[in-house]
Amino acid sequence: MNRKVKSAKRKNKNSNRVRALYVTLGVCLVFLMLICKLTYIMIYKSKEYRHMAQGQWNAQVTVEADRGDITDRNGAILATSIDVYRVDLDLEAIDIYIEDEGITKDKVAQKLSEASGLTLEEVNQKLSSTDESGNQIKTSTLITGIDKELADKIKNLDIYGVVITISPKRYYPNNNFLAHVLGSVNSDNTGLNGIELQYDSELTGIAGYKISEVDGNLDELPFQTIKYTSPVDGKNVALTIDENIQLMAEKAAEQGYEDNKAKEVTVIVSNPNNGEILAMVNKPDFNPNTPYEDYENFQGDNDFDKLQNMFRNDAISDSFEPGSTFKNFTLAAALEEGVVSENDTFYCDGGLKFGSTTIKCWNTNGHGTQTLAQILQNSCNVGFMEVGARLGSEKLKEYIDKFGFGQLTEIDLPGESEGIVKSVSDMSEMDLATIAFGQTNTVNSVQLIQAFNAIANGGDLIEPHVMKEISYEASNGTKVIDEVFNPTVQKSVVSEETTAILRDYLERTINAGGEIGTFMGDKNRRVGGKTGTAQTVDTENGGYSSDKYIASVLSLYPVDDPQVTIYIKVVEPSNGQYYGGPVTTPILKSLLTDLFSYMDSEIYKERYTEKNKVIVPELRGKSVNEAKKILEELNLNIELEDSSSKVTNMVPYPGALVEEGAIISINVSDDTVDSNKLIMPDLEGKTLGEATNILNSMNISFSTNGTGVVDGQDVIAGKLIEKDTKVTLNLKE
Repeated sequence: MNRKVKSAKRKNKNSNRVRALYVTLGVCLVFLMLICKLTYIMIYKSKEYRHMAQGQWNAQVTVEADRGDITDRNGAILATSIDVYRVDLDLEAIDIYIEDEGITKDKVAQKLSEASGLTLEEVNQKLSSTDESGNQIKTSTLITGIDKELADKIKNLDIYGVVITISPKRYYPNNNFLAHVLGSVNSDNTGLNGIELQYDSELTGIAGYKISEVDGNLDELPFQTIKYTSPVDGKNVALTIDENIQLMAEKAAEQGYEDNKAKEVTVIVSNPNNGEILAMVNKPDFNPNTPYEDYENFQGDNDFDKLQNMFRNDAISDSFEPGSTFKNFTLAAALEEGVVSENDTFYCDGGLKFGSTTIKCWNTNGHGTQTLAQILQNSCNVGFMEVGARLGSEKLKEYIDKFGFGQLTEIDLPGESEGIVKSVSDMSEMDLATIAFGQTNTVNSVQLIQAFNAIANGGDLIEPHVMKEISYEASNGTKVIDEVFNPTVQKSVVSEETTAILRDYLERTINAGGEIGTFMGDKNRRVGGKTGTAQTVDTENGGYSSDKYIASVLSLYPVDDPQVTIYIKVVEPSNGQYYGGPVTTPILKSLLTDLFSYMDSEIYKERYTEKNKVIVPELRGKSVNEAKKILEELNLNIELEDSSSKVTNMVPYPGALVEEGAIISINVSDDTVDSNKLIMPDLEGKTLGEATNILNSMNISFSTNGTGVVDGQDVIAGKLIEKDTKVTLNLKE
């Protein structure tokens, strides 16, 4: 018995030892696993977890760049950016605030309503945790585009979950002024139309960012910014528009719109010698500061159509039959081809028959026998049908193409229509007759002003444009010109002799046959012009409308050396008159009266005296005295930031394009200035010798293709490049 008990005790003791051993091994294994896990975390995952931890107390904030300004040719601000405030609601945080403060949501809504000026109903809708579709939402926007005073009023409520931030807003200081050309932006400051869309990539800057330490409420801790990258502001776009001339055109267009109870009015003023658009107006227009408040005044089947019609720039987007203004180009083609002469006579008995159809002159009684100058002066359809017949369909079409009709002018504005021009194969004898006096084919307003400019400037077809230059400000404040608009020019589409005859005819035409200018009551004011009256197409029933017309006029001044051309179009005048002369003459006279006063002034002469532009030379490595001498010869000013005897760095970089008198800073204390960088200069239009001198002075190696003047370069102008960059120039005769 004792032996059995002892044996049992011995077995229990052994079992306990085994159990203890297993427990010990288990504990050791757990500790070993923990040690391995800690080793893995501390050694292998430390970097990742450190970044995760930093993310809990670091916050990255985007620093928005300012959108570039749009100015007129003289620097007047037409569009800029201002700081405004927006208020967002963190709905979950507001619920916590309500619970902690022991108040109701209605009380919060009342406070926000009183501070923001919104109705209680609007605020309650913003505080709702579900949207209109019943979906759960966590945030909503209370109000945007407010000033600092109102933002501070809301901030002082000290409601947890109300978030106030600064955001840039596009601002147009002159409201409706130049609206269709400037265009507008969306809520993200992205261009929607006009210049804002056309040059969006240049106007848009590059956002920076800031990483800061924050507390548990994500509020930034003072003096704890860890990293800051500055934003790069957008570039500035200077237009060819003259603010003064635009104001005159706006006034004239408004007068024409109201006096004639018109559907639309367009006015364009241009410099015929370089294609610059000095003014462009469409009435009715809109305020780009508040575009969504104006669209209901426009025609359309729905809100979207009305909005599109409001934004539509009729000067480039609408195509129409030009009427008698087109007779200028038919006559230019006939004179150039020698199928008519100043001694020719033409007989009009009121119409011309084509088979069973008679095409009538506007004067159904007929003009009788007329000279070549008189058929333009009298705007005789029968006379121009004969001129068209003498030219023939192929020649007339050739000159239609030469003058740019049926093709995009490539004006730097979005939404241009090219119009419709009949091909020779589709042109019947009757089509030839009607095209010759301005029916059948369609054009847009800018095409007309471009073609008329060729008559004004002696025969060159020059690309119309509204951008003059794109620039930015260097770190020393000097304006650097990044791009200058160089229009495409088609030389001598008609001869100087032809255009001189036609300008003389235009002077007689607008003066009712007189040889010397009396249109404005002053013999020294030599104005030329041609009015037009076009029937509008009836889109529903076909053919022409019996009571809807387009009255227009093309004009130039002065006749002997035109400096401005003007196009005025009045769509569907409904105040008793619809012919081009009676409708457009008062508008033209009003505009010219203002223009004469301005063009005679000293301020006009000063503003249109262009400053010479200079490519900044390479000065690094030269002595300061040598740099001073080089800059002095180029009419540039020097600014020295230290007393070093040698130039080590400079602002702006070599190759930058600046105006005479600009400041070049030498040896600046700026870590961002790289002594190995330079700007690729714009060499287009320069001779090979001129380009060679510029590139050699900057130690840029290059090769060439072709002969003649520089027509292109494989490194774009304005690009920041390394000193050893190689460039290929394309030359063209």
